[in-house]
Amino acid sequence: MGLGNKDVIGLRDVPAEEIRLILDTAEPMKEIIQRQIKKVPILRGRTVVTVFYEASTRTRASFELAAKYLSADTVGIAAATSSISKGESLKDTARTIAAMGADLVVLRHPMAGAAELLGKTVKAAVINAGDGAHEHPTQALLDLYTVREKKGRLEGLKIAIIGDILHSRVARSDIWGFTRMGAEVRLAGPATLMPPGIEKLGAVVCETPEEALAGADVVIVLRIQLERQQEGLFPGLREYANLFGINRERLKLAARDALLMHPGPLNRGIEITTDIADGLQSVINEQVTNGVAVRMALLYLLIGGGGASGTAH
Repeated sequence: MGLGNKDVIGLRDVPAEEIRLILDTAEPMKEIIQRQIKKVPILRGRTVVTVFYEASTRTRASFELAAKYLSADTVGIAAATSSISKGESLKDTARTIAAMGADLVVLRHPMAGAAELLGKTVKAAVINAGDGAHEHPTQALLDLYTVREKKGRLEGLKIAIIGDILHSRVARSDIWGFTRMGAEVRLAGPATLMPPGIEKLGAVVCETPEEALAGADVVIVLRIQLERQQEGLFPGLREYANLFGINRERLKLAARDALLMHPGPLNRGIEITTDIADGLQSVINEQVTNGVAVRMALLYLLIGGGGASGTAH
């Protein structure tokens, strides 16, 4: 079985069996990461291009490491240091990349829908590394992998997502992914940072973080995206920390063995306190490792022999 599309744009329409295939494929990939010599020839002769219109450390580095561990050649394009900064359009950039013979393109872009447009423009496989406040599918997949690895299941779990839901592409992808796999997703955050109608995605909107945290098996803390905030939406850092920040006392409301997660980078002391971010329940560093394994799995499934069984959407 392969993936149904040549591209991975989001989790909204990905069936549970495909998500399960990706997570299952990531397991042997994680074993490769843990070897002393982290190199297998699965993607030798293949080329992966990363195109980032926004700053990124974890996502970009993990995609590049994933490609290198599988022996693919990698090329990184940053908007600030390429023809993009001269006004080149996304379609023109895509055609240039295609002309160079890229097999797969990883795209991060500030506009929702950019990755889907790219996928329709090029024959190469496309992975969405975050498009505006739309989706960030690989972050959700690594979250799913981490939870399944630690809990042994996804079905029936209670997932609390706390913070800036409005600007979070991670939250949307997590809602699609966890609910598709049979988990219950609860959301909490300032009313001004809660998108209208978000419950239509299948999540439960809670009035307080305490309500969302009660008995939760997993607590996902979102980064307050200060760079995306509009005036009037944000109550102030100190007030946010008091009302919505996850600290030791609030974490006690969750299940005793609850996992604490964060997509990074962390605003310590605002959305999360340092003691719990570095505490025993935190799996934040493991999320980073698992992110490489999940991205290796996607590269393999798309261009390494597990290829698409259908066409691009």
